[in-house]
Amino acid sequence: MAHVGTDTGFAGLPRGTQAFLRDLEARNDRGWFEANRARYETDWLAPARALIAALATPCAVLEPPLRAEPKINGSIRRLQRDVRFSPDKRPFNARLHLVLAAGASFSRGMAVHLSIGPESFDYGAGVWELPPDALEAFRRRLAEPAGRAAFEETLAAAAEVGCTLAPPKLKRVPKGFAAAPEWDHLIRRKGVVVRRAEPLPPPDWLFEPACVAEMTHIVGRLHPVLRFLAG
Repeated sequence: MAHVGTDTGFAGLPRGTQAFLRDLEARNDRGWFEANRARYETDWLAPARALIAALATPCAVLEPPLRAEPKINGSIRRLQRDVRFSPDKRPFNARLHLVLAAGASFSRGMAVHLSIGPESFDYGAGVWELPPDALEAFRRRLAEPAGRAAFEETLAAAAEVGCTLAPPKLKRVPKGFAAAPEWDHLIRRKGVVVRRAEPLPPPDWLFEPACVAEMTHIVGRLHPVLRFLAG
């Protein structure tokens, strides 16, 4: 189970979390999962709840605050996959996916995402598609030099933890906006996501007392993007 530390009460994920994810990736069927449900409870769910609970305080003091709720379909994404419309019928996502939400929704709203796989650690922040009013406000801010400078500062903060802006979805500048070639990629998008180009190998600190401090640092470098989007 999750260790107990002296500062946050959380001293890192147990090594059993990674072992469980490796085995789930290798087998990935419901029979195996039911036979190993006790491992799911002790090596995956309990540590995830403990980690989110430890992150709740540093997330709450941010502005805007991030919601850290230690429950499934809150800050903890469920393992089960929706395979109804997928050619890949594997029933489980072999990862621990944590969501720190900047609004009411943990599934579609602005958030920081942290993902631990059998052999990977990945993270990013933003939202794939902004609501129409928020998107209009975002584009209007970028149309001004001061707004672009402020947004570039948020991207510089994200770059400190290896995250860069995902490519724009639109081929042309939206109607009603005039943009120069050197920055029109900023405005040719429906949402904003910063993420790593490639996941990292799982760092040792995930399994050590430094886990919460290191994750708090990552969240702190990604949060300015959400703050900018919130206006």
